[in-house]
Amino acid sequence: MSELKISDLMKRQHELYMKHKDDWGLREPAFGKDSILWMVDELGEVIAIIKKKGANAIMEDEHVRAHYLEECSDVLMYYLDMLECFGISAEELTDAFDKKWKSNMGRSWAENEAMYED
Repeated sequence: MSELKISDLMKRQHELYMKHKDDWGLREPAFGKDSILWMVDELGEVIAIIKKKGANAIMEDEHVRAHYLEECSDVLMYYLDMLECFGISAEELTDAFDKKWKSNMGRSWAENEAMYED
């Protein structure tokens, strides 16, 4: 399988939502926080694998790696749900990411860290 574009991921997640919309609730801004909370819960599962199995197992054990990637996919799916709740398009996300990337490329991280030193 080739790499997916953000728009493809969003389309797939919307298709999944449409299949389960009677059980999953509305895709409105008021429900965006719910997707964020579920995303954080799934991120906890990603962290648990790292803590319990370790980085080497993720790199070397195909079963651990598959489980790790499954949980990472869950995080991404809830992130995409949150974007949909707020009506954020792939184009908007791409534009925002590009702007932030350019900003970060021009930042001095040493200066940033110095701002937070005692």
